[in-house]
Amino acid sequence: MADIAEVSQDRGEFSEYLLNRLRQLETLISQMKDENRRLETEKRYIESERIRLERELRKFRSELERLKSLPLVVATVIDSLNDDRIIVKSSTGPNFVVTVSQFIDRKDLVPGARVALNQQSFAIVGVLPTEKDPMVLGMEIDERPKITYEDIGGLEEQINEIRETIELPLKRPDLFEKVGIEPPKGVLLYGPPGTGKTLLGKGVAHETEATFIKIIGSELVQKYIGEGARLVREVFQLAREKAPSIIFIDELDAIAAKRLETATSGDREVQRTLMQLLAEMDGFDPRGEVKIIGATNRSDILDPAILRPGRFDRFIEVPLPNFRGRVEIFKIHTKKINLSEDFSIEKLASITDGASGADIKAICTEAGMFAIREEREKVTMADFDQAVIKVLGSTKFGERKREAAGVMFG
Repeated sequence: MADIAEVSQDRGEFSEYLLNRLRQLETLISQMKDENRRLETEKRYIESERIRLERELRKFRSELERLKSLPLVVATVIDSLNDDRIIVKSSTGPNFVVTVSQFIDRKDLVPGARVALNQQSFAIVGVLPTEKDPMVLGMEIDERPKITYEDIGGLEEQINEIRETIELPLKRPDLFEKVGIEPPKGVLLYGPPGTGKTLLGKGVAHETEATFIKIIGSELVQKYIGEGARLVREVFQLAREKAPSIIFIDELDAIAAKRLETATSGDREVQRTLMQLLAEMDGFDPRGEVKIIGATNRSDILDPAILRPGRFDRFIEVPLPNFRGRVEIFKIHTKKINLSEDFSIEKLASITDGASGADIKAICTEAGMFAIREEREKVTMADFDQAVIKVLGSTKFGERKREAAGVMFG
């Protein structure tokens, strides 16, 4: 019996030993599975890294090949020959007769077009965009100004004239064809500063949905010979590309003053720029739907050549506003102002005789600033009185106020 008990005890210990080994094997298998999953994850990461590095390697090889490639030569097309060859003028100086790549559309190879040449064979391998001066590209170009005729006060007669001269030819060219006359090409606005000449130009550009290109006359005055004339050519070329368009030349007297015999080298360069402007305004190339509006407050010094019909067909005087005009301008600029009950537009217009539209806008702004300074929400008549004194001057304002009081109250 003792032997049987010992055998049973040995079997129990052996079974327990086997169970422990089995649990150890299961734990080892679980660890191996976890390690296998980790290795699979690392394998996928390494594979994605390999793909990314191969992509970067291809990019760097492509960039290296591009950097190792020869530079192209810029040239200008002069003429086309009958045997499919092109005569070009290289930027280095000489002319060449070259072939054209089969991937280039020959319709783009017109005289004056810029092309790229292979440095070894001088074959045309690309067509480049038209060269434009950065100064021309940086000019004030407004596809459609937000100023409308309703934003311009006291210039009803001038608005009607500029509509007949600029707006009607762009919107209803058929009327001129039926009558059998050529539409006007341009209009000159002249008058004191701040009377609304620029607003008239923007208003007609808005109504015609035309591109509005604003140029200051002094911008066309350049240091080197021929630079000003080139700018004028590129401005008109830009206007033709964006037609219908309106070129507004402000301060026209800066380049269009009377030419004198006794002139310095700088004056002669300004005169060359003026001659190019005259040629563009009335030259061999038709302007199409490109209209010109000039503005100046010194019409007395303009050169007679620019004033002749065919260049500026109509001259519109933009004077200082009269009483009714000042009332209309004040209505426009006080439309959004929170006014007190004692405000009187008629009284304000009567004491601002001789003020321009810009002066009236400044008066409204200053009156609002006086109210803000005292932390009030409404602008009073006293604020406008102080604004008139600040903008127009105390002495002049006192005289006008006394005269207005005498007129108003007998």
